[in-house]
Amino acid sequence: MTPREYDESDARVRPNRRGSRPRTKIRPAHEDAVPGTVVGVDRGRYTTRVDGTQVIAVKARELGRRGLVIGDAVGIVGDVSGRPDTLARIVRRDERRTALRRTADDTDITERVIVANADQLAIVTALADPEPNARMIDRCLVAAFDARMTALLVLTKADLASADPLRAAYEPLGVRVIETSVLRAGGPAADPGFLDLRASLAGLTTVMVGYSGVGKSTLVNALVPDAGRAVGVVNDVTGRGRHTSTSAVMYELPGGGRIVDTPGVRSFGLAHVDPEHFILAFPDVAAAADEHCPRACAHESAESGCALDAWAAGSPDRHVRVESIRRLLASRAAGDAY
Repeated sequence: MTPREYDESDARVRPNRRGSRPRTKIRPAHEDAVPGTVVGVDRGRYTTRVDGTQVIAVKARELGRRGLVIGDAVGIVGDVSGRPDTLARIVRRDERRTALRRTADDTDITERVIVANADQLAIVTALADPEPNARMIDRCLVAAFDARMTALLVLTKADLASADPLRAAYEPLGVRVIETSVLRAGGPAADPGFLDLRASLAGLTTVMVGYSGVGKSTLVNALVPDAGRAVGVVNDVTGRGRHTSTSAVMYELPGGGRIVDTPGVRSFGLAHVDPEHFILAFPDVAAAADEHCPRACAHESAESGCALDAWAAGSPDRHVRVESIRRLLASRAAGDAY
């Protein structure tokens, strides 16, 4: 059989039923994208801040299923003027410095990112009405430590009860405790705790988390006078507040910095957190555990073989610190998210 020359007639072309122009997989580089920050999320529409201007945008196809949350640094193309009835596109999400996560409960494998690129977590709890819940505080602390974020414990309604027990429990962990009562006579400006809180937020991005009814929205309205967050009351029967904030929102602080007000939470699951990482947040205790504790030690007690009790003996500060860390570990080990 002799070979022959091939020409165009030998090529079999399958017609494209969707059109004559094949779809390319090459995406534009969007080198002209301007940087922005996601400050609000509402049903597929993202409120972003670009050079002080609020721009409404949608997520571009090239981002795929990559989720966007408040605090994400993004690249935006299109109309970024912020004028009414304009819509831009988010074409890029930068790598996150931090990500505050939680799960529905301790058995849920699906983690949810609440806020990205925050510097610190302000755990807001009332000293009374409703009563403080130490397990909820513990769980928020674990999430903050896992995200490598600084933690603040903000105690509201300081005129109703003493903060001494909570200070004794959390200051040994290196957590800064701030007492506030913005409804005292004279308002926020007359409350030293509020002034201390405002100074602690300056220049940083802070997430505010807490139960409904603890006073988060009251604090936000005092920190950002034009925020206009709805304020609720605590139910006399259940001792719980009613949800007044339905979505997380980021605000610019007048003195510099940002706060993210989140809806009141009823649970804070930690299924995504590896308990082995908890102790690493406390370098001195971690070093002692690495040197003295047996391999795979759960650090539960001296009876279980943990050497931290011997390390802490004779030092009240060490003892309180070890007990506090064990409380955090027990909170993660509990099967019911609180």
